[in-house]
Amino acid sequence: MAAAAALLVPSFACMSNDKKAIGLQLYSLRDELPKDLKGTIEKVAKAGFKEVETYGFSIKDQFWGLKPEEFKKLLDDNGLTSPSGHFGLGTFLTDGNTDELKAAIAAAKVLGSEYITIPWLDESIRKTADDYKKIALKINEAGKLCKEAGIRIAYHNHNFEFDKQGDTTGYEILLKNTDKNLVDFELDLYWVVRSGNDPIKLFTENPGRFTMWHVKDMDKKDPALNAEVGTGAIDFKPIFADAKLSGMKHFFVEHETNYKPNPLESVAASCAYIQKNLI
Repeated sequence: MAAAAALLVPSFACMSNDKKAIGLQLYSLRDELPKDLKGTIEKVAKAGFKEVETYGFSIKDQFWGLKPEEFKKLLDDNGLTSPSGHFGLGTFLTDGNTDELKAAIAAAKVLGSEYITIPWLDESIRKTADDYKKIALKINEAGKLCKEAGIRIAYHNHNFEFDKQGDTTGYEILLKNTDKNLVDFELDLYWVVRSGNDPIKLFTENPGRFTMWHVKDMDKKDPALNAEVGTGAIDFKPIFADAKLSGMKHFFVEHETNYKPNPLESVAASCAYIQKNLI
């Protein structure tokens, strides 16, 4: 009962002001959303978030059973916008089938999103440097279709992209072989640091390309776990200080693991820390 009560009004509620809006990648609440979509979205807004990034859209089930128009109304009713969504484009990247991409574009247009973001690459298509070059070409093609619809394509990283491919990395290949006029990058700061790389170095070498970020901290004892922002091993202050160099327009809190004491309280604590210390 106590946990349920805490979920209703997070004690770490992040108060909004005229600073940059704080977003939430809804995957952070992946257990709650299918059970109570309306109630969970309401709690996200009450926690102080102003933007959300979607995930899990499918042609069949849409957004947790809601059509894009219905989901847009739910967001509107709670004062939320969705500038980006993670859309699985696996069939397009593997065989050029545009069905998923066209459905994603249509849904993103209804939501008023600025970006369709590729969240993941199947292991089967990213084994070699040539594979990454082919992926970059496919992302450029997707970028052209998105541009025609008035939106942009973006790519979200994990850590595998930073594995060596000869004398380069998969991520470097994607950066160099995608068209700056068509393709942006959503930099997951946790995975960059986890892979042993420096976000600021990436900003310096590729200014303006990282228009979105994922902000999640790394547990000090176990790097495989997340931590509430401000309690882990990542120093976010110099990273946020270089937001302009990065090109960052939107950022989203995301927690994949290690909730304390529960998912909503956890992301709300991260939101409150960012509000007070980073923006």
